[in-house]
Amino acid sequence: QVQLVESGGGSVQAGGSLRLSCAASGRTFSGYAMGWFRQAPGKEREFVAAINWSASRTYYPDSVKGRFTIDRDNAKNTVFLQMDHLTPEDTAVYYCAAPWGLGYPDYWGPGTQVTVSS
Repeated sequence: QVQLVESGGGSVQAGGSLRLSCAASGRTFSGYAMGWFRQAPGKEREFVAAINWSASRTYYPDSVKGRFTIDRDNAKNTVFLQMDHLTPEDTAVYYCAAPWGLGYPDYWGPGTQVTVSS
């Protein structure tokens, strides 16, 4: 089992920034690619960012490319999502998940709310 817990959400004005963290514990974190997803009210959950184990590759949809940056600290079993130039359309609950890239992730955090006001 892997337990994931997100933190760093909050309320920010448009144009602002937030940095989310996802701490993993339990079974080894080793080897997992990690992903971030989000779900806005009334919408389906969508992919936001992913990073491979070595942090040599990152993946983003067009909607956040150039504004969001994913990175990780394997020594601390933590994945981060730096979100800049936020817009109200980024308002959602943000989840981290693992493993990414092997179908539907087995493990999900409880999520952290991000609210961007105009």
